[in-house]
Amino acid sequence: MGHVFFIRHGESSWNVADRICGATDVPLTEKGHEQAVLTGNRFIGLGYSADEILCSPLMRAKDTAMHISEITGIPVRIEPRLIEQNFGIWEGTSPRNSHAFFLAKQCFINSFETGESMFRVAQRIYNLLDELKTDKKTCILVAHNGIVRFVKSYFSDMANDEFAACKIENCEIVKFDF
Repeated sequence: MGHVFFIRHGESSWNVADRICGATDVPLTEKGHEQAVLTGNRFIGLGYSADEILCSPLMRAKDTAMHISEITGIPVRIEPRLIEQNFGIWEGTSPRNSHAFFLAKQCFINSFETGESMFRVAQRIYNLLDELKTDKKTCILVAHNGIVRFVKSYFSDMANDEFAACKIENCEIVKFDF
């Protein structure tokens, strides 16, 4: 059976500004680029290997994936289904960890007026993970904090509040086994 390594992109300009990024395409900071290089080295140092890196098309994830690829030699492929959830009216708002946004993330059918519902995101992420499971490859997924919630929920049951609170740090590596 294969594995999936999930890596959240490096620090972005809106992470620093404490704004909800969602599907808005914002760049990495200099620190974010440095984090990505360190993550490539850490991946190798941990003795990990993978067949392919799949990444979100948003520049913060794509640039992170390219840095990791340069260090590890693992090829990168853009995977549109890994794009961050469009949080609609929440995009660009601050603070990212507001109580109102935490509650909104527990409304799975809500598309935040102009965005994408949790159910729609789950559908695309679960379909991708089903394909990877069938392929029996080991892949690195470089994507977003919102996407890790769906990946984790694919591998384990989560309560609504646990799902809404799920997060990982920039460039953190999390391993999931099929």
